[in-house]
Amino acid sequence: MRRPITAFALAGLCVLATAAGAETASTGLAPFKIVAIDGSDAIPEPLTDKPGDASAGAKVVVNRRQGNCLGCHQVSSLKGESFHGEVGPSLDGVAGRWDAAHLRMIIVNPKHVFTEATVMPAFYRIDGLHRVRAEFQGKPILTAQQVEDVVAYLTTLK
Repeated sequence: MRRPITAFALAGLCVLATAAGAETASTGLAPFKIVAIDGSDAIPEPLTDKPGDASAGAKVVVNRRQGNCLGCHQVSSLKGESFHGEVGPSLDGVAGRWDAAHLRMIIVNPKHVFTEATVMPAFYRIDGLHRVRAEFQGKPILTAQQVEDVVAYLTTLK
């Protein structure tokens, strides 16, 4: 459940902002502010003070126990890795389709950008999830720094 939206201007553009999503309320997750930019939700500010590291992000993308992005997506620059998926769209050129703020939102909780029907998991959310194994309850799939690292990597895919 998201909080009511209030409007304000940002850099000469009309942008809608909400308070940090309910998923950050007293959960231990880094707080973030969701804003609507160009008609879809985004998280413009990094989740950490440390900039994302693209090479570390690439490792998360291919790691089957972390991001496992290749389980659903194809990435030509990672063609040396096995088992690229065909469920999600290719990530080739993703930086030309989405800016860092939208990529961050997609990783944190893709239902904010796509629809509730998306099969892509929320990588930085712990509330309102279903069928979570006991040992993973209360833990996001990725840390805030890993989210930033993946965003840094994805922004290299032009």
